[in-house]
Amino acid sequence: MTAALPDWMVLPPGGLSAEEYEALPEEVCRRIEIVDGAIVVNPAPNRLHQRIVRHLAGELETSVGPELNVTTGVSLRLSDVPLHNRRVDVVVYDSALPDEAVLRPHHCLLVVEVMSPGSVTADQTDKPAEYSTAGIEHFWRFESAPEDERQLTAFRYRLDPTTRLYAPAGVDTGKLAVSDPVELRIDFESLL
Repeated sequence: MTAALPDWMVLPPGGLSAEEYEALPEEVCRRIEIVDGAIVVNPAPNRLHQRIVRHLAGELETSVGPELNVTTGVSLRLSDVPLHNRRVDVVVYDSALPDEAVLRPHHCLLVVEVMSPGSVTADQTDKPAEYSTAGIEHFWRFESAPEDERQLTAFRYRLDPTTRLYAPAGVDTGKLAVSDPVELRIDFESLL
């Protein structure tokens, strides 16, 4: 016996459109990304991943001014045709954006991904290429050491406006102290 796919996973020939995505129930949208119109179902992040995301967002939130907001686990619309939505772990964006508006790259100052075992290729290769092509100025990736998931390293990148590729802006282990794109000092132990 084979299980039938839910109706929302059956794609039209041209892929899922923005209108079809926006008509999906919120509980479905929270678990998927759309890449070139195709649905990508993501596994639920583990508790450590969620704790790092939550604590990092809190640290960023206390560092940004009133012109910026910080949020977690939201869809970022990279393109409408073909539809391309990524669920970002943490994003710092323009606070003038209304809550009901679609989050787009030009609203974002910084996108942060916390790498999980199931997101290595997406977080190290796919998403940085997509975010840089879209013009997001800053991208950070937090990774755990393979031998100790509680040992974090932050890889920071800044967009090169000429090549529209990310150039390394720093690698931090144990703690982070930066003034760009926001003033932030954190000990990675506080994220765990």
